[in-house]
Amino acid sequence: MRSTEEQVVRLSQLPKGKKAIIRQHEDSDFQLTLMEMGCIPGEPVWVEMIAPMGDPMAIQIAGYYLSIRKKDADRVWVAETEAG
Repeated sequence: MRSTEEQVVRLSQLPKGKKAIIRQHEDSDFQLTLMEMGCIPGEPVWVEMIAPMGDPMAIQIAGYYLSIRKKDADRVWVAETEAG
């Protein structure tokens, strides 16, 4: 039987290859920009690559790849999925 409780973490904490669902954004000046780029609550996201020094990271979202700085990924909360 599956637990209904989900693990919610910051997007910046997901390892390469991990999939998740965007749950919410922290309030910031960049919040609207993220949403315009497809980072909206309920949207699946997949971590494609992480730069050698950990910043930036490339994510797959809404059918395309997006490079995002770690400080901006820190403001996006996601629920990890079992797949990936």
